Amino acid sequence: MAILAVNAGSSSLKFSLHPLQGGQVQPHVLSGNIQGLEPGGAPAMGWTYLGKRHQEALAVPAGTAPFVAALDSLRALVQKLEAAPDIEAVAHRVVHGGGVFTESVLVTEEVLERLACFNSLAPLHQPHNLEGIRRFQAAFPQLPQIACFDTAFHATMPEVDYAFALPKALQEEGVRRYGFHGLSYQYIMGMLLEHTLRGRGRVVMAHLGNGASLCAALAGSSVATTMGFSALDGLMMGTRSGSLDAGVLLYLMEQGWTHAQMEKLLYKQSGLLGVSGISADMRTLRASDSPDAERAILQFTHRVIRESGALMACLGGLDVLAFSGGIGENDAVLREQVCNRLAWTGLRIDEERNRNADGKAAYAIHAPDSRVEIWVIPTDEGRVAAREAAQLLQTLKAGGQATPSLAPASVA
Repeated sequence: MAILAVNAGSSSLKFSLHPLQGGQVQPHVLSGNIQGLEPGGAPAMGWTYLGKRHQEALAVPAGTAPFVAALDSLRALVQKLEAAPDIEAVAHRVVHGGGVFTESVLVTEEVLERLACFNSLAPLHQPHNLEGIRRFQAAFPQLPQIACFDTAFHATMPEVDYAFALPKALQEEGVRRYGFHGLSYQYIMGMLLEHTLRGRGRVVMAHLGNGASLCAALAGSSVATTMGFSALDGLMMGTRSGSLDAGVLLYLMEQGWTHAQMEKLLYKQSGLLGVSGISADMRTLRASDSPDAERAILQFTHRVIRESGALMACLGGLDVLAFSGGIGENDAVLREQVCNRLAWTGLRIDEERNRNADGKAAYAIHAPDSRVEIWVIPTDEGRVAAREAAQLLQTLKAGGQATPSLAPASVA
């Protein structure tokens, strides 16, 4: 038996297959990504199985949606595996669960309708996550579809952190800080608890990639994070602005900007791409000699340092700093610059260990005399989603409840 973990985007589908042994979820034996699923695209599937990388273009029969053809190819791929496992459930990463879904749930039509209420809070992700679930329901009607939420890990945040300074009526409607990247933080925290006793202390985790955020955890639970009501808040990102004075939006409205124009600006034209005018990819900017590329990198790094300090203040100090995400796992220069600027905490990075971190396994990069431990933790959101699905299936088999009682639809 195995759990298939998936993350559906607007034009791509990430997947990983996790065997179950003795009821425990194992590391994936198959992982990959299908690109080019937009209308008129040229779908291609790349996957890794038993350490070997494969790539192939996917044929799309006339009259067939690219996503449907992709699922047919994925099913055929799994069936061709040596000792192909039976898929017990599909675990879906869903970005936003609002204030309702604080743990994984079995998907029903009522659940999908409620989750659609959060589309405007995560327009780059939520609608595509839900469309992916519907596609899998049609392609694998016999399998339970389980939604696993990026917001759930932050359900432990205290009100003083999640509440905005707005009238109470708006908070009761659900206008509050939720936080994201929860599946990643859940994995990072689990790995820290396995590798160091300090993981139970004051921890700042940095998920740095095209989407970027920080999370402060105490005794293994989230107490503060940089992302808020939507996935726009906090750090500067690949194409997203991060924290922005609301007065800027009022100014743009006065200049005649429409909702659609502002949404495109904030989600797709800002961040590293907007500042550099070159790329949202940190690797491309590192290779560039453009002053604007350097400015974008410096600004990104500064935001990480600044927000790290704020989270440390919330924690009353720091025991562990952990880097993850595409940038956090692979950009040794950024890690060194951030750590050097945070040296006032007693944190000391080991430059050689930092250079040797390859992003393949949990790896300590702090110097022997550092008062704060520093770790690079390659994240695995798929494995967390698979674990969540397996636990929910066990609950269902024991006669437990699969979904929460749902009140009338709102963002609350």
